[in-house]
Amino acid sequence: MPERVAQFITIGGRVQGVGFRPFVYRLAQQHGITGWVRNVDGAVEIHAEGEPVQLQRFNDALLSEAPPLSAPGPLAVTTCAPAHAKAFSILDSQSISAADIHLPADGFVCADCRAELHDPVDRRHRYPFINCTQCGPRYTLITALPYDRPNTAMRDFALCPDCRREYENPLDRRFHAEPIACPVCGPHLQFVSGDATHDGDATALATAVAALRAGKIVAVKGVGGYHLLCDATNAAAVATLRARKPRPAKPLAVMLRDLAALRAVAHTTPDLEDFLASPERPIVLLQKRVDSGLSEHIAPGLAEIGCLLPYSPLHDLLLTDFDGPLVATSGNLSGEPVLTENHEAQTRLAHLADAFLHHDRPIVRPADDPVYRVIAGIPRPLRLGRGAAPLELELPAPLAEPVLALGSHMKNTLCLAWGRRAVVSPHIGELDTLRSLDTLAQVAADLQRLYQVQATKLLIDRHPGYGYRRYARDSGLPLTEIWHHHAHASALAWEFPDVKEWIVFAWDGVGLGEDRTLWGGEAFTGSPGRWQRAASFRPFRLPGGDKAGREPWRAAAALLWESGRAAPFAPEPLQRAWSQGINSPASSSLGRLFDAAAALIGVCAHASFEGEGPMRLEAVAAADGEPVALPLARDATGIWRSDWAPLLPMLADIARPQATRAASFHLSLTQALLEQAQQLRAQTGITSVGLAGGVFQNRLLAEAAIGRLQAAGFAAHLPQRVPVNDAGLSFGQVIEFLHP
Repeated sequence: MPERVAQFITIGGRVQGVGFRPFVYRLAQQHGITGWVRNVDGAVEIHAEGEPVQLQRFNDALLSEAPPLSAPGPLAVTTCAPAHAKAFSILDSQSISAADIHLPADGFVCADCRAELHDPVDRRHRYPFINCTQCGPRYTLITALPYDRPNTAMRDFALCPDCRREYENPLDRRFHAEPIACPVCGPHLQFVSGDATHDGDATALATAVAALRAGKIVAVKGVGGYHLLCDATNAAAVATLRARKPRPAKPLAVMLRDLAALRAVAHTTPDLEDFLASPERPIVLLQKRVDSGLSEHIAPGLAEIGCLLPYSPLHDLLLTDFDGPLVATSGNLSGEPVLTENHEAQTRLAHLADAFLHHDRPIVRPADDPVYRVIAGIPRPLRLGRGAAPLELELPAPLAEPVLALGSHMKNTLCLAWGRRAVVSPHIGELDTLRSLDTLAQVAADLQRLYQVQATKLLIDRHPGYGYRRYARDSGLPLTEIWHHHAHASALAWEFPDVKEWIVFAWDGVGLGEDRTLWGGEAFTGSPGRWQRAASFRPFRLPGGDKAGREPWRAAAALLWESGRAAPFAPEPLQRAWSQGINSPASSSLGRLFDAAAALIGVCAHASFEGEGPMRLEAVAAADGEPVALPLARDATGIWRSDWAPLLPMLADIARPQATRAASFHLSLTQALLEQAQQLRAQTGITSVGLAGGVFQNRLLAEAAIGRLQAAGFAAHLPQRVPVNDAGLSFGQVIEFLHP
């Protein structure tokens, strides 16, 4: 009989708060392994004894069969002296050092829990808060670490004897599942409509489904906040939701019961279906089917719809009972973080929702849905949220001190960084309201408290008008200002550490540039900490300043006036103010150039949401078109500049179809990008090109640029872990700070 040997195994990564120790315990029983497992310093340590072949199978299974919410790192295995253990046991945790805390994100119900959810003989049959160590809420539930039940939103729900037995049994998958609950001892639903209140899970759920079938709008409390739900096939219901929100045109997400229902409304692939069905349960933008049956009000003027599968047991039950697609849009006031508290939601959403489906499990902090778009064959994040964040990333070198980066004013996220670790928060939103700023302060405090790290410095954007400036001043901490587009470029560079020298195109709406004008069409050479502006576009002055972001006709007027043409659609007083330089800041923004094109082509003169013009322009573009050559020359400072002026006759040519003009516009900018890259390659010898900034959320532009760059011998790069837009800016600020 083979001799039993011993190994000491250490596993890092996300292995705490995800049921890893009971998983190891069960695996040891399965493979005949004796010894022990414990949590220590954010990792899991295992003393394992067995025959060599048993140990090999055990080690392989530690990674290949790991719990769904875990993300274990590689095993560190050393041979050690056998202790001749007779059994396998779970030891008490050792103290956790701050640098090694890993906070798990929220996850959808696992297959085991979902089977119980729909099993009529199970004691948790149709219980909307079913979970185990393999699944369920985490980030939105935890009040403090270590991750024990008293440190969660479940602390006031005392376990019943049956749940207590599961919680204390190492062989049960609910062993130390901190959010464990059942109908006897856990949270419950309540349905409220006007003066009527319906308590009890079955009654509340049935009444909510009846309201949805009747065309009503129901605010439903989920894992990270409220959703506004309505029948996605009911045009009147969707139109009512839009009118009340008010949200006249911004796309609405659609929640589908299962993959079969998803395939009926959108085009998908096996890989995308796996991603949609993952514990993260993201929203993914998919091409809508012509025969989808969905209301045309879901995403007017666009070919894509945001689709997601149910992400909590409550949503699973709702979709099962409703048996049709539901609009699922954030339960908030425009631009604010999603609402989380019952009374506040019922008060602030009273003008939006006909009814409310509440529950009494507190949500500790908001987490909106994550959103992805497939570009160049890969789902790339547009927004980090529930299930995807906090996003933990490894820094290329250690920081000298802990820092908190405050990101951007739009699409705000925070990034806490210390040592070689960085943690990016879920989406917070636009910082235009007091509630958004309060949420920023809450998330900043929570991240530092949960990870037991206190920032000694704040990193902020150089723009003096960003909403968090008062918070930054009141913190009393030293401030380091980071240039907006340097942060974009640095976030991208982090994803590709093998590249040492870059040409990075940072194209977005607007960000303050080093010459104090509004940049947004820049190309840089270098690497984090030493970016040099090398190319841009001909600048133009934006009449009305910030108003141009929501009124694309202003950008169109600016281009016409700048090139000596008339803009008959613009008020005369505005032209006078513009000609005198009053509230007309200079800009090289590609985002505003897209706005101008959308207005001139006639697809969007007034935007009801940020980015509407560019989105409509992309959606209407034909499959092919002819690029317009944009002259490229060096200005007096040595910056290569492309001139957009030759685009104007083409954009204004109403004899040509909108689709052709939109395609030509995209291809013209792609060609201009390539020509800039070729000049900079000739100048520097650099062959690696990065695409950064929100303009590259545009799939048509990004894929065309990647294709042309590669055909010309460049290595083209687009981020896939950190959002390319301003949601990735906080992390980029950290990377830029790391390279002074």
